[in-house]
Amino acid sequence: MPIQRITLVTLGVADMDRARVFYEGWGWMPHGASQPGVTFYQMNGAVLALFGRDDLAADQGRPGAVLGTGAVTLAQNCVDDAETDAVFQAAIGAGATVLKRPEKVFWGGYSGYFADPDGHVWEIATNPFWPLSPDGSLTLPPA
Repeated sequence: MPIQRITLVTLGVADMDRARVFYEGWGWMPHGASQPGVTFYQMNGAVLALFGRDDLAADQGRPGAVLGTGAVTLAQNCVDDAETDAVFQAAIGAGATVLKRPEKVFWGGYSGYFADPDGHVWEIATNPFWPLSPDGSLTLPPA
């Protein structure tokens, strides 16, 4: 029976060294299981992987496919607006491109967007309606 979960998010990157420099500059630490051609980052209950775009297309059974970015948004929720600003600024300092600086938004929260060097879009947000657990994990409150 299917279970609603994602355990691994893989981002196709054009230049592994550039991508690693960005994520490490943002404060992410690569996991020791990383290998040439793929870098793993342990997250809270899941893993983020960086994989060369051409190699990723081949691994998907689509050699030569042109993989795009931007149709998906990755998000990191923060405990408050100050943390949102700090996480956002750390990403910009590491080389991200500002898409929208954090600001109060219509749904009652505070959020901003940036793109990593490969164009993968991240939202950094505070959502007062979705409190985070002490370990930073998110469980939706009852409806």
